[in-house]
Amino acid sequence: MITVRSRFAPSPTGYLHIGGARTALFAYLYARQQQGTFLLRIDDTDRQRSTQEFHDEILNALQWLGLPWDEGPYYQSQRSDLYRAAAERLLSEGKAYRCFCSAEEVEAKRKAAMAAGTRPAYDGTCRDYTPPLGDSRPFALRFKGPKEGETVVDDIIKGRVVFQNHELDDLILVRSDGTPVYNFCSVFDDADLRISHIVRGDDHLTNTPRQILIFQALDAELPAFAHLPLILGNDRAPLSKRHGATAVRAYQEQGYLPEALVNFLARLGWASGDQEIFSHAELVEKFRLEDVGKSAGVFNAEKLQWLNAHYLKERPALQLAREAKPFIAQKHATVPGDDEWLAKAVATLQPRAETIAGLVDKAHIYLSDDIAIDPKAANKFLTTATLPTLGKLRVRLAAAPWSEHELETVFTGLMEEEQIKLGQIAQPVRVALTGGTASPGIFEMMVVLGKDRTLARLDRVLASL
Repeated sequence: MITVRSRFAPSPTGYLHIGGARTALFAYLYARQQQGTFLLRIDDTDRQRSTQEFHDEILNALQWLGLPWDEGPYYQSQRSDLYRAAAERLLSEGKAYRCFCSAEEVEAKRKAAMAAGTRPAYDGTCRDYTPPLGDSRPFALRFKGPKEGETVVDDIIKGRVVFQNHELDDLILVRSDGTPVYNFCSVFDDADLRISHIVRGDDHLTNTPRQILIFQALDAELPAFAHLPLILGNDRAPLSKRHGATAVRAYQEQGYLPEALVNFLARLGWASGDQEIFSHAELVEKFRLEDVGKSAGVFNAEKLQWLNAHYLKERPALQLAREAKPFIAQKHATVPGDDEWLAKAVATLQPRAETIAGLVDKAHIYLSDDIAIDPKAANKFLTTATLPTLGKLRVRLAAAPWSEHELETVFTGLMEEEQIKLGQIAQPVRVALTGGTASPGIFEMMVVLGKDRTLARLDRVLASL
């Protein structure tokens, strides 16, 4: 029985993209489902574009999503000696050759091939060339792949894909400056780290036949491949910034919950019956690479908001209150109470919130007494006609115990006395307390605000009338 070892291998040249996060999730879920090992490898061979900031953001995003790795991170930048030794072995075995063509010559060959209407691949000028002794010209090491036959990718998701070997050019293994290239480093690492399953986007599919040949040249066991379909926007174009945020970090900053984003990503191309909402344990139990569809997944922002709203409603109020505090701090707001008080405030807002950031926006009615009253709402509900009723209510509230039940009793008594409906008194109070006509339940909101702040806001409105 195969011991499953999957991996995620991001390059620290940008923030973790939604597509990369889904790849990491699927590789992670498969390893967990098969009771295997999930590795993290950092493909940082691009020294110029790789930064510590991006590296840290990728690791933070994976941890925030709840995708812990069992081994690693392994860094390609720390394994250069291993790559060069392996390349030299291939050279000594006749599976690689020295290419003395300059970058300018290779580019000229490419342009000539395109002008002739043929595929712009390296033409193998140095494939059978034997340099004279003492030749000091710089050279790259190229892979000497077979030109006969075919290479077959038996992909778990896409099925059987056949490539003709004569269409595969001899790719560079090590550049003339001594730096190994991605395709070679990736294959060597996957072989050296005993990766059994490579889960990645199908934009890598064209690399796969070349990599299979390198696996074979290294006498390494061939892993299984699973190429995930692309993620598209609603217009069926590849997901990009014009469709909205594409980095995991952006969704974290907007106040999405990691459980919601993970659930959403899992359903981009994978399904288990008609079920939409999955716990972490259910994803691990039910996920199968074989169940991933061949068609591209469409990124539906409304679906993500719906999922996030669901998880927000399910969140314990105290936990959500603590998670909201960094968002409150970003608004330079202070919390006029402890965590228990903030949890009560949050609980009144949870049913209508879609993100933590949106919840904090709604929490302005609790966090600040600087309430701007909407003129349209004031013109409709805060009039001289409502003044007597509001004044009576204010007197009775001042004398009342402060609980939802007691507040409701005060309102009910006044309604019976004045022969009015709840909306005729509740809406003017709501506008006075929040500045608008929509809010949490009037009594629960007043309890959270507290007696002093409620009366002070009523006093301000009464004075203006």
